[in-house]
Amino acid sequence: MNAFVKSIVRKSEFATSLNTKIRGLYYKYLISEYKLIKNKFRGRLGREVDLENPNKYNDKLQWLKLNWFDPLATICADKYEVREFVKEMVGEEYLNELYGVYESVDEINIDILPNSFVLKGTHGSGFNIVCKDKTKMDWNKEFKKMRRWLKTNYYLQNREWVYKDIKPRIICEKFIKQDDGAELRDYRIFCFNGIPKFITVDFSITNKKKTRRNLYDIEWNLMNNEISYPKELTIKVNKPDNLDEMISLSKKLSSSFPHARVDFYYIKGKIIFGEITFFHQSGMGEIRPLEFEDEMGSWLQLPNYKI
Repeated sequence: MNAFVKSIVRKSEFATSLNTKIRGLYYKYLISEYKLIKNKFRGRLGREVDLENPNKYNDKLQWLKLNWFDPLATICADKYEVREFVKEMVGEEYLNELYGVYESVDEINIDILPNSFVLKGTHGSGFNIVCKDKTKMDWNKEFKKMRRWLKTNYYLQNREWVYKDIKPRIICEKFIKQDDGAELRDYRIFCFNGIPKFITVDFSITNKKKTRRNLYDIEWNLMNNEISYPKELTIKVNKPDNLDEMISLSKKLSSSFPHARVDFYYIKGKIIFGEITFFHQSGMGEIRPLEFEDEMGSWLQLPNYKI
């Protein structure tokens, strides 16, 4: 790379960094939660959010951002602290193996870790590094990425308050892969007041440009509805043998909340807990057909108070 190109790259990187800092300051100090939610919702879904008398699913999630608070939800949104919650509620046998938890990137010693593993930020969504072979990773690049994670308050993006006060950390977990050699599948159970209503299975969860998503009812019938991503019809996903157990676990883990999405992996007949999410796609997923968003909204009974 010649000196001219290097200069352009440096200027571009500086501009990107500056824009990120300015945007962060704007979100943090110069715009109210109410206005930010309304603006982002309009920009993402092309309509106005109803916060006064919400009926649709996405609108109700925005209402919950502004009017509902439960410190237990913050614990469950923390990808490290939630492990204790899962252990107490259903048992530690459902937890993935943990290799380490780090408050600083400098604490991570790649040499003592196995050849494959997963690194996750505990305090947000999408903070993931999937390492299949540590000898083929650019660790300078990945360490810079993780340092950015630790400086990020994910709450500021869309006002998902569950992330606001989570202590930023990195956890390292065992790398898991689907037993049939296919893409890792994420089983996500949507629960409303502790009642599971439907399940999504996500494919290519590490590449959003290639993600597909199937929706199944509780009896494992493929639904015609879609949320943001198209259906995957070329891969047949058999009903998990332990589906009833998975559903029962989701009931127990979501029982304290008006709404929660409880995620699992299913590997060689073993159920592995993934995470608990309270604001699916931050309440801005594209739900098709529109009638299904109304139906989902009817399942979500909002608490009868405002803080």
